[in-house]
Amino acid sequence: MKMDSDLLLSPAVGLGEEEEADMNDWKLPLAFMKKRHSEKIEGSKALAQSWRMKDRMKTVSVALVLCLNVGVDPPDVVKTSPCARLECWIDPLSMSPQKALETIGANLQKQYENWQPRARYKQSLDPTVDEVKKLCTSLRRNAKEERVLFHYNGHGVPRPTVNGEIWVFNKNYTQYIPLSIYDLQTWMGSPSIFVYDCSNAGIIVKSFKQFALQREQELEVAAINSSHPLAQMPLPPSMKNCIQLAACEASELLPMNPDLPADLFTSCLTTPIKIALRWFCMQKSAKLVPGVTLDLIEKIPGRLNDRRTPLGELNWIFTAITDTIAWNVLPRDLFQKLFRQDLLVASLFRNFLLAERIMRSYNCTPVSSPRLPPTYMHAMWQAWDLAVDICLSQLPTIIEEGTAFRPSPFFAEQLTAFEVWLTMGVENRNPPEQLPIVLQVLLSQVHRLRALDLLGQFLDLGPWAVSLALSVGIFPYVLKLLQSSARELRPLLVFIWAKILAVDSSCQADLVKDNGHKYFLSVLADSYMPMSVRHEYNIKAEHRTMAVFILAVIVNSYNTGQEACLQGNLIANCLEQLSDPHPLLRQWVAICLGRIWQNFDPARWCGVRDSAHEKLYTLLSDPIPEVRCAAVFALGTFVGNSAERTDHSTTIDHNVAMMLAQLINDGSPVVRKELVVALSHLVVQYESNFCTVALQFIEEEKNYTVSSPANSAEPGNLTPVRDSPAIPRLRSVNSYTNIRAATTARNLNKSLQNLNLNEEGGPAAFSPGNLSTSSSASSTLGSPDNDEYILSFETIDKMRRVSSYSSLNSLIGVSFNSVYTQIWRVLLHLAADPFPEVSDLAMKVLNSIAYKATMNARPQRILDSGSLTQSAPASPTSKGTHIHQAGGSPPMPSTSSSSLTNEVPKPPARDQPASRPPYTPTLGGQAPHSHQFPRTRKMFDKGPEQGAEDGDEPGGHRNYISAALQTGLCDWSAKYFAQPVMKIPEEHDVESQVRMERQWRFLRNTRVRKQSRSITQKGVSRLDDQIFINRNPGVPSVVKFHPFNTCIAVADKDSICFWDWEKGERLDYFYNGNPRYTRITSMDYLNGHDCSLLLTATDDGALRIWKNFADQKNPEMVSAWQGLSDMLPTTRGLARRVSIYLDRSKQGGAGMVVDWEQETGLLMTSGDVRVVRIWDIDREMKVQDIPTGADSCVTSLSCDSQRSLIVAGLGDGSVRVFDRRMGPNECRVMTYREHGAWVVKAHIQKETDGHIISVSVNGDVRFFEPRTPDSINVLQTVKGLTALDIHPQANLFACGSMNQFIAVYNSNGDVISNIKYYDGFMGQRIGAISCLAFHPHWPHLAVGSNDYYMSIYSAEKRLR
Repeated sequence: MKMDSDLLLSPAVGLGEEEEADMNDWKLPLAFMKKRHSEKIEGSKALAQSWRMKDRMKTVSVALVLCLNVGVDPPDVVKTSPCARLECWIDPLSMSPQKALETIGANLQKQYENWQPRARYKQSLDPTVDEVKKLCTSLRRNAKEERVLFHYNGHGVPRPTVNGEIWVFNKNYTQYIPLSIYDLQTWMGSPSIFVYDCSNAGIIVKSFKQFALQREQELEVAAINSSHPLAQMPLPPSMKNCIQLAACEASELLPMNPDLPADLFTSCLTTPIKIALRWFCMQKSAKLVPGVTLDLIEKIPGRLNDRRTPLGELNWIFTAITDTIAWNVLPRDLFQKLFRQDLLVASLFRNFLLAERIMRSYNCTPVSSPRLPPTYMHAMWQAWDLAVDICLSQLPTIIEEGTAFRPSPFFAEQLTAFEVWLTMGVENRNPPEQLPIVLQVLLSQVHRLRALDLLGQFLDLGPWAVSLALSVGIFPYVLKLLQSSARELRPLLVFIWAKILAVDSSCQADLVKDNGHKYFLSVLADSYMPMSVRHEYNIKAEHRTMAVFILAVIVNSYNTGQEACLQGNLIANCLEQLSDPHPLLRQWVAICLGRIWQNFDPARWCGVRDSAHEKLYTLLSDPIPEVRCAAVFALGTFVGNSAERTDHSTTIDHNVAMMLAQLINDGSPVVRKELVVALSHLVVQYESNFCTVALQFIEEEKNYTVSSPANSAEPGNLTPVRDSPAIPRLRSVNSYTNIRAATTARNLNKSLQNLNLNEEGGPAAFSPGNLSTSSSASSTLGSPDNDEYILSFETIDKMRRVSSYSSLNSLIGVSFNSVYTQIWRVLLHLAADPFPEVSDLAMKVLNSIAYKATMNARPQRILDSGSLTQSAPASPTSKGTHIHQAGGSPPMPSTSSSSLTNEVPKPPARDQPASRPPYTPTLGGQAPHSHQFPRTRKMFDKGPEQGAEDGDEPGGHRNYISAALQTGLCDWSAKYFAQPVMKIPEEHDVESQVRMERQWRFLRNTRVRKQSRSITQKGVSRLDDQIFINRNPGVPSVVKFHPFNTCIAVADKDSICFWDWEKGERLDYFYNGNPRYTRITSMDYLNGHDCSLLLTATDDGALRIWKNFADQKNPEMVSAWQGLSDMLPTTRGLARRVSIYLDRSKQGGAGMVVDWEQETGLLMTSGDVRVVRIWDIDREMKVQDIPTGADSCVTSLSCDSQRSLIVAGLGDGSVRVFDRRMGPNECRVMTYREHGAWVVKAHIQKETDGHIISVSVNGDVRFFEPRTPDSINVLQTVKGLTALDIHPQANLFACGSMNQFIAVYNSNGDVISNIKYYDGFMGQRIGAISCLAFHPHWPHLAVGSNDYYMSIYSAEKRLR
C-alpha cells in the first residue's frame, strides 16, 4: 500500500479509467475557495502617493544679465582666430556695439519667451553692481514666493574667481567690478534658478554651495545666541530650493569652434532643435543624408508648437525623448522636482540633457545643481538621430518639389516597443522605458486609441504600475481626455480611471472640480458601449461596473462629490441597474448607493422618493454573498443618517431594520458582520430607545433564573428559548489568529475544559466578558475606552433566553414586540455567533448601549444594587455545582487550586504537546481575578485605583460605536480593480505552481482509488489487523478519515485532533471554539479531492469550516454559521427514553448530523429539529427546508446526488426518503417504519440502483429498495449498538457496542472479525465504543472508545 511519499516518485500508471477519474476531479466544484474565504476582508495598504506635486511652482520673473562689452575681449581669455562669435544667433560685429547688445538682449528674451511667454522679463545689459542689485531685489519683491530666473552671460568679462565672484562693469566701462555670489544669493532669495554661460562656470556652482552652507551655520548660531546681529533680522531664505545650470566645469573653457555659436550653452537651453540639427549636420554621419546643408536647415517648414509640421514634430519627438531619458535615469523624487514642478524648469532641464550631449563632444561638461547622472550615452539618443535623419532626408524634395511631409514612424515604433514589453513580460523587471512616450502619444489623435489601450494594459499589472504612470505625469492628460466626446475612447478611459481610483482615491476631488463625474454618469446611463480593443467578455456590464465603481469613489466621504452626483441623477441610474445579471455590477451599484446617502440627507430623501430601500430588499436574497453584503451596507447607511427624524423616516427605518433582521442566520459571516454594522447605525440613531430596552433586559436577566445545562441535574428538562446558548468562548480562536499560540497564551490546556469552575476560581481566559476579569486578561473590545465588557457572554446568553418569557411589555414607551426589542434580540443572537469576528462586533454594540444605559439612565440604582456589579459567573460543566446567581453573596475565595480539579479527572494524555502547558493562574499564582478587584467594583471603573467619575462623557460616545465598527468590505471590494483583471488566474495557468500541485493531488487520488479498488474487489475476509493505536487527548466522539491522504480527524467534545495513521504521529490539535455545554456531533471533509477543509457541526446547530490543519501552519476558521436555528431542546434528553442501550444521557440527543455532496456543493443538515435543511455552499444560503413530518430527531443523513434523494434515519425508528426536486409537501416519497428503535445509521448506496441500508440500536440491519415499501433483506447483529458504519466500496459494515467489542460483517451478514482487545500492552480490553468510521476507499476501520484510545484496523497484510 503506497502513500503520498511514494506517489511522488512513482510513474503514472496505465491510462483509460484513470484518466477519466482525473477528469472527474477537475470537474468537481470547490467549496469555500473564493477570495472572501482566503483573504482578510480589508482594503489594501494605501501606497504613499508621491506623484501629486504638493508645491507646483511658476517661474514668474526672469533677469537677463548680459556682460558682453562688444568689441573688447576680456584679459584672461585668449581667443582663437577664427573664433565662435554668434550670440543668440547674431554676429555682434555685424552692427554697432550698442545696437548689437540690444538686439542680442531682445533675441535672448524671445528665445526664453518660447518656453515661458507669461513671465516678466527684465534685461540688464553690461550692468554695474547696483543695477544688478536693483534688478534682482525688484524681481524678488514682485515674485513673492514664486521662482525667479537669473541668466548670466559673462562672455565679455573675466572668468569667475575662486572667491566666489562674477564680474560686471563700473559706470564708465573702465573697470571690471567683482560681484559676490553671496550678495547675489541675498538679493535673489529663494526659490530661484541660475543659468551661468561663461568659462569656468563650475566655480560659481561650488561657491554658491559654500555660501549657502555658511548661511545655514550663521542662522544656527543666531538661533542659540540672541545677542548675535542676525538674531534680530528677518530670516534670510534657505538656498536649498535653488537650481543652477552652468556651461562647464570649474577648470574648463567654453568651446571656440567657429562653426558653433559663442553661447553654445544658451543655444542648447533655449533653441534646442536649431542647435541639434546644426550639430547633426556637422557630424560625419550627416554625409549619409544627401543634399542637406546648414542653409537648408534654416528653411525647415513649420512652427515649433504645431505638431503636424516637420519642425513641430521634431520638437515633439525631442520632448518625448528627453523626458524619457530623464525618467529612466533620474531618481523619482528628483524627476518630479525638476521635470514636473515648473514648466520652464522642466524645459530647461530637458534641453540641458541636449547641452550635455553636444558640449561633451567638444570636451566641455555642463554642470547642474542638483547634479544629474550622465545621460549623453543613453540609447534613446539613437532614436533621436534616426528621427532627425528621416526628417532631413525628406527636406530637399519638400522644399524644391513641394511634396507632402510624411510623419515620423517614431511614436508608432515606440508604442510597439511598449507592447512588446507588455506581452513578453515577467513579474519582476524594470519598468518600461517608453512610459513617458506613451504619455506624449496621448496628445496625438492618430495614435490615441492604441496608446490608451496599451496604457490600460500596463495599469492592469497592479498598483505599482498605476503609481509609476502617475509619477510620469499621466493624470492631467487622462483628466483632459474626459472632455472628449469620442465614444470609442469610453471603455478605455473608464478602465484607466477605475485603475487610478482603485489605487489613489484622492483623485475624487480633481474629477468633481473638472466635471469629470459627468462623463461616468453618462457611461452608466448609456446602454450603448462600443467594443473595446481587447475585452470581449460581457463588455457593457464590465464597463458599467467600472463606471459605478468610479462614481462610488467620487461620493465616498466627500460631500461635494455627493452633491454633484445627486444632481447628476446618480440614484435613479443606480436603481435601474440593481437587477443586472452581472453580480459585480449589482454589488457596486449597492455600494455606490450606500455611499451617496451616507451622512448626506438630501440623497437619502431622494432615495425615499424613489423607494430605493424597497428596491434594495431584493438584493438581500441575492445568490452572491458579496452582493447581499453590499445591499446590507447600503441599507445600513440609509438608516444611519444623523439628520433629524420625522415620523415618516422613523417608520422607514423600522421597516428597513426588520428586513435586515431576516439575515440573522445568513450563511456568510461577511454578510452577518455587515449586518451588525448596519444595525449599529440604527442603535446609534435611536440610542435612548435602545437604552430603555437594554435596562429592561438587564433587570429581567437579574430577576429571572434560567437553568443552564451546567447546573441542571437533568439535561432533559432544559428549555432554552433560542438556539446556540453562548457561554464565554475563547476570543483567541479568531478566523485569522494564530490558534496554537493563542490557546497557549490563554492556558487552554485540554484538562482545563472539564474543570469545575466555581465563581471565584475560573480562568479569565474563558470569559473575556466577565466583569471581574483583570484588565490584562480581558478582551480589548469593551466599553468606550477599551476597558471591560459590561455584559458578559453569559449575561447576554441569559438575556436571549429570558426575553421570551419576560414581561417586557410592561415597559413604558416600548411595547413588548417593538422594533427596538426585536433588534436587541437580533444583536443578542449575533453576539453568540459561531464566527468570532461577528460576535465581537455584536458584543461591542451591546456593551456600548449597556454602558450608556447604566451611565445615563439610572446610575444611582445600578451602583447601589450589588447585583450587576458582580461578575456573571463562569459556567461550570459538572452537574451538581450551584451557580451563584447575580445578587447572591460571593463565595469565599478558593484557598487552593484543588477546587479547580474535576471530580472525574481526565487521565493525562500520553504525549501531551509541549505547546499546551498545564493551567496555572495568570496573576502570580492567584486565581486570575477576585483578588485584583474589590467585589463591588463599579461597572465602568477603569481599574482598581480609579473611581467611577473617570467614565467617558456620554457625549463623545455616539461616535464610539460608529467609528469603531467597520468591516472594510467596500475597501476590500475595491481591491478587485487595483489587481490585474486581464491576467489569466494562476489556477488556469497550466505551468503555475498551483496547477502543478493540483495535478499531483489528482494523480494521487486516482492512484488511491485504483489501488484500493483492487483490494476491495478481491473481497475482504478479515479486518482485524491493528495498524494504528494512540491515546487521544479527549474521548473520541466523531472520527473521519481523509479520503486520499494518511490523515484522520478525531473530534472530542470541543476540539479536534489530527493523526497520521501511517506514521503513528499526532499532527495537530486545536479547539473548535464551540460553547462549553455543546459538543461536536458531526464532521466532514470538504474538497477532500483537492485543498481539503474540515467541517465541524455542533449540537447547537453551528457549523464551522477550518483550513490549514494537520500541516505546519496554524488552523484558521474559514467560515462559520448557524446551520440549524431553533435546535429543539426537548430532544436533548430524548435518547435515554428511546433505548436502554444507549449511554447518551450525558450527551443529549442526536445533536446535528450533516451530509456533504461535493458534486453539487450542497450540504444537508438536520438533527434535533423537524426539518432537513439544505445549504448551497457556493451561495452560502439556505436553499430548502424539507419538513421531516416526524416528531423526533433526525439521527443520520445520507444523500445521492444522481437521484436527488435524501435518506434520513430518525429517533423514532423510522427511515424517511425525500426527493429534493419536489415541493415541501410532496417531497417525502417513502417512509419505512420497520425499526422499533433509534436509527443509528441510514445509508444510501451511490450506484444507480443502490439500496438503502439502515440499522437501529437493536442491531437489526435492513435493506430497502427505494421504490418498494418493504425491506428486501434483514440481518440481525449485536444489540446495544452505539456506533455503526458502512464501507461505501467493500460491502462491509462494522458495529461498535457499549459492551466493549466491535463486530465486522460482510453484506451476507456473516461476521468476518470480532475485535475485543487491543494488540500489545498486555491485550487490554477495548473500552465502550464511542464512534467508528470506515475509510472511503481503503479497507480501514477507525474506532474511538470511551477510554480515550483511538485505533485503526485493516484487512490482512497479504491483501495490502
